[in-house]
Parts: sequence; structure tokens; C-alpha cells
Amino acid sequence: MNSPLPTSVRNHFPSLQRRINGKPLIFIDGPAGTQVPQSVIDAITHYYTTSNANTHGAFPTTHETDAIIDSMRLSMAALLGAEGPETISIGQNMTTLNFALARAMSRVLHPGEEVLITQLDHEANRGPWLTLRDVGIHVREVRLKPDGTLDYDDFEAKINEKTRLVCMGMSANSIGTVNDFRKVRQLAYRHNAWLLLDAVHYAPHFSIDVQDIGCDFLLCSAYKFYGPHVGLLYSRPGLLDRLPTDRLRTAGQVAPYCIETGTLNHAAIAGVDAAVKFIATLGNGDTLRAKLQSAFSAISVHEHALARHLYEGLKKINGVTCVGQDFSSSARTPTVSFTLKGKTPEQVCRQLAEQNICAWDGHFYAIRAIEVLGLLERGGVTRMGISLYNTREEIDLVIQEVSRISGK
Repeated sequence: MNSPLPTSVRNHFPSLQRRINGKPLIFIDGPAGTQVPQSVIDAITHYYTTSNANTHGAFPTTHETDAIIDSMRLSMAALLGAEGPETISIGQNMTTLNFALARAMSRVLHPGEEVLITQLDHEANRGPWLTLRDVGIHVREVRLKPDGTLDYDDFEAKINEKTRLVCMGMSANSIGTVNDFRKVRQLAYRHNAWLLLDAVHYAPHFSIDVQDIGCDFLLCSAYKFYGPHVGLLYSRPGLLDRLPTDRLRTAGQVAPYCIETGTLNHAAIAGVDAAVKFIATLGNGDTLRAKLQSAFSAISVHEHALARHLYEGLKKINGVTCVGQDFSSSARTPTVSFTLKGKTPEQVCRQLAEQNICAWDGHFYAIRAIEVLGLLERGGVTRMGISLYNTREEIDLVIQEVSRISGK
């Protein structure tokens, strides 16, 4: 396979050069957080060495901090296809932002009204909404089918004139399913409900256009797409201003500031800006948005090919059972989850770690999905995820090592 990404892309990541016991590390843990390019590290360091100041002051370094935050909002708007920087709010992480949204929603929804969540989602897009039951909101969940896809007939049956909000992931961090969020958008339109999308697992792999999708809110996390730990919220213009978010009287009272509490992590914000611009260097075009769309096209092809190779190699190993959909469709994130007969997922990951292969075991905070699939009591699954810096050679080594662990 000839990758559409240059092999030199790995040179941007210092951590890929590290060796333990004389052997390199193989990072196939991308769904839990990607490695970081040197340009992101440099941006964070540069902020601390030149511009470390709070916002909205009279002196040069505070102006620089303001400019960094503004630049990041513009970059994220380009990444998400948003209307403008005023739609991009910044938080500690996606979970914290979603809890803040849920608290605000609890003040505008009425007892007896309904919110829809799914069994496939990460708890960060379930737990905050389940708290609305405390104020009389009915929170219903859409079923997960044994094949790892959502039951859209159940979606249609459960959404109704009382539904005010639908919360779903664009893709599943646990097993890689890409959800039919466009179909759900049409269902939400039909019932005049808001749609909130969790793009944390989707954003590193595919281009997003919030205006084309028509979502009302979208959340993502920069540390999943080569940046630092910062949560990001897109809100449709005018919508966040209508919500009574928790905020101080001294805080910005309009979007995007009205959900941002306290002093933000300015150095990390500089890193997010650099991460978006790093991705853009992998594409072509006359604008940042065009470069990002081009880059994600190449990233998707590269990652899907490697993930399919991993999936097909693992399936050939006696005792391996892959969980979720196959790779016959490109609408699949490059995430492969499996169980191995006679070994717990933790045992598999420990043995992989002995060979410097970084993979995860468990439920990955998508505990409801793993529970519904009947895998929770067995320790969940072993999960491997491809990122843009992974190579065919690494995947061959991973398949070889899983085969050795299986004893076959």
C-alpha cells in the first residue's frame, strides 16, 4: 500500500524516536490520546517563554495572549466548518463542558420533556444528561444492536414531540462504529429537537462540517488530534446565548465566553492552534479550511488501510474475536477491538506492553456499550487504534505479537 501521507510525517513526533530496552515504542493507543508533534510542543514552550500573561490588559504580553486565543478559535472554526470563531468555546475537557451544558439545559427544559441518549456512547455523553432525571426530565436510551450499530428503528420509535434534545456520538470510541448522524439529524428536525454530537473519536480521522450536518452543538478534545488536553464546544450561532450557563457576573455574558469559567489554559490553547495548523500542513489548498479538508482525506485513506490490515490479520489468529463491524465500508474509524480466548484483555495488553506495544484494555468509559455487548464481566476488550503516524511495519509486528500471545 502506498500511503497518501509522506513517510517523513513521523519525523515531526519526538516521542516516536524513543526506545526502551533498545526497541522503539509502537503507539496504537490513539483513541485514548495521540502523540504530539514538535510544532505543538514549541508553541506551548514559546507561549511560556514570551507571552505568559492573563487576558485583556494594556501591555504587550496580554495582547499576545488575546491574539493566541482568537487565533485558536479561528483555527477550530476552520477545522469544524463553523460559521466563525464566536461559535467555539473552550473548556478543561469535553466532559466538563458537557456537564456545564447539562446544567444549563436543566434550567430551560420542563418536567416531562425528554432527552435521548444511546447505549453506544461514551459516559461523557450519557452521564451529564442522566442528571436531568433529577429535575423531572425523562432521559431515554436508544438500543445498541449485537453487531455494534445503533438500532435506528428504536431511534424512530423513541423520538417524539416531547423530545427536546438528542445526544449521540459521531463514532464509537469503544469499537469504531460510525453512526448515521445525518439520519438522526433529520429525525431531530422532524420533532424540532436539538442535536448534540460527541466528535471526540471522530474528529481525528475525518473532516467535519457542522453547517452541512446541521448540528446544534458539537464537542471534541484536542488531545485526540495531536494537541494538548483542551475541550472544545461548537454551538450554533445564537443558541448558547439562550442558555443560562453557570457564570460569574465578571465573565463574558455572550457566546462563546458564557460557558467558559475562570482563567483558561493559555499555553495549551496555543498548542491547540498549532495542532490544527500541523494537520493543515498535510493537505493542499488556498485556505486553512481547504488544507484541512485535503489533509483529512489523506489521513482517512492512510488510517483505514492500516486498520483494515490489522483487522484482517487479527481475524486470522485462532482464538481472536473482533468486536463490531468489519472494514468493508470506509465509514468506519480505524479502531479495532477484540477478545482473545483464554486471555483477559488486561493480560493481552500487559504482554503487548512487554514488547513496547501500547494498547488499551477495558471499557474506555463506554461502559454501557461494553455491558450491553456482554463483555463487561470479561474485562471488556483489547482496543487498538491507528493514527496518522502509524506504519504497515508496525501493524505487522502487532499482528505477529498477538499471534504469539495466543500461542498459535
